Amino acid sequence: MRMTCAQIIMECLLEQGVDTVFGYPGGTILNVYDEMELHGYKDKIRHILTAHEQGACHAADGYARSTGKVGVCFSTSGPGATNLTTGIATAYMDSSPIVCITCNVSESLIGKDSFQEVDITGITMPITKCNFLVRSPEELADVIREAFAIARSGRPGPVLIDIPKNITAAVAEYEPLPVEQHAAHGRLAAMLRRSSHDLKTPEPDFGDIDRLLDLIAKAKRPLVLVGGGVIRSKGAVPQFRKFVETLNAPVASTIMGGGALPGDHPLFTGMIGMHGSHASNLASAECDLLIAIGCRFSDRVATVPDDFAKQAQIVQIDIDRSEIDKNVKTDHHIIGDARRVLQLLNEKLPDHDYPQWKQWVFSHPEVPLKKDEILHPHEILETIQAITGGEAIIATDVGQHQMWAAQYYHFSRPGQLVTSGGFGTMGFGMGAAIGAKLGNPDKPVVLCTGDGSFRMNCNELATLSHYHIPVIIALFDNHTLGMVRQWQHLIYAERYSQTDLDYGPDFVKLSDAYGIPGERCANQAELEKAMKRALESQSPYFIQCDIDKDAMVHPMVSAGTPVTDFLLD
Repeated sequence: MRMTCAQIIMECLLEQGVDTVFGYPGGTILNVYDEMELHGYKDKIRHILTAHEQGACHAADGYARSTGKVGVCFSTSGPGATNLTTGIATAYMDSSPIVCITCNVSESLIGKDSFQEVDITGITMPITKCNFLVRSPEELADVIREAFAIARSGRPGPVLIDIPKNITAAVAEYEPLPVEQHAAHGRLAAMLRRSSHDLKTPEPDFGDIDRLLDLIAKAKRPLVLVGGGVIRSKGAVPQFRKFVETLNAPVASTIMGGGALPGDHPLFTGMIGMHGSHASNLASAECDLLIAIGCRFSDRVATVPDDFAKQAQIVQIDIDRSEIDKNVKTDHHIIGDARRVLQLLNEKLPDHDYPQWKQWVFSHPEVPLKKDEILHPHEILETIQAITGGEAIIATDVGQHQMWAAQYYHFSRPGQLVTSGGFGTMGFGMGAAIGAKLGNPDKPVVLCTGDGSFRMNCNELATLSHYHIPVIIALFDNHTLGMVRQWQHLIYAERYSQTDLDYGPDFVKLSDAYGIPGERCANQAELEKAMKRALESQSPYFIQCDIDKDAMVHPMVSAGTPVTDFLLD
């Protein structure tokens, strides 16, 4: 069939099973948007018009993280394309599979500083798994198929396709091809024939598996550290839980590993690192074997790499060879997909138990929780947990509320925590919550955000309202940039430079201006009633939770000090 490249784009999205696209139109991508009307693709693929391109990219990311599918967003050239970059970097740091399709100025205008021209492939090269500038209409379908394969394969990540406007108008031959046949045709088949670009994950070395089993057999104080790699690997969580139950040893988690093991599991020690639990941080210092699965040992986990787990033999299991020994020197490593490695371990691992070690790890008391007439952060998460039956997907922005969510909500499944762990993107949460809800219409979605972060994405209230997306917004309102203020209080002698947010807006009135019901809560009883009303409404709902300006995330380890040196208990 001969058709325009704009139509080929839409057909290729249907090949990939894409049902939702987030985007914002502009001059150079108009041919693509026109196809939605011209040939009725708007009835086959739902398009969500966000308030800003960054929101579209975060929405595609939230959709991907919570469903395991590839998220898709559209943008025009110039500032539209550059507005995607923060979202792309966010997805890249957390290995989230998205495909961003941008359209550039026509080829005759490229390189001439034309209106809304930008080298978006050059800009995004460091923050994408791969990107493409399509200069041949005949290659377009192949490029799109290759892009989706790259985004979802191996260690997932973002891919960008930039298409000049004249290419979108050009006519080319298109042959429909089911997705299961893509690997045998065209550019993708050629890439798969090159061993250096094989999308198939290499089989783990059986000798490496046996060596880890030997290390386990000799260990007296093992600790498992689970990261986002287990969440990203399809089918890895059941294998991980079987491994943990058989090993019967304590399990700590990075923030990205939330949901790999239920938060109330008797072996779960909680989050590790800068705001890690006493149990997790102290166990990392005393264990004699640390098994890190899908964890890259970031500076928020291994705050002092040379000191981290210094009594232990460190084993790192990761799909990405470049992560091995990058931050923490390991004693042994296994390259492979988490699911496959765990499957091989489970086939040979005998039952273990470490009663004295577990008793010691769990003997360290955590921070006592306050209970009085005001609303405390842990009560917000406890209330969300209770009212939603623990079924809610929690999307967060970045700051204190993010850490509280990771600490106090008991995540029970992969994709239940949608947060910017690596890039730390304030403004991520609203778009991500939109994507998560559209990808999971049968699950409640709660956005936990702070007043600082919410100022950066409240424009997406327009998107929530227009599409009537039933996301519940829980705003932790302390009238300050809370995490920055916490550092200023503890490290900078209470010099609170530029962190007070005592000025407007009135967030409840703002939500009302968008037609979204909202209310304020000053205690847990009020919050419980508000959460019930929000769930029953089946509509977007805003809840402002007034908390103490000086509420802090406990515990806290200062950057650059060992994880056992608690600055704040």
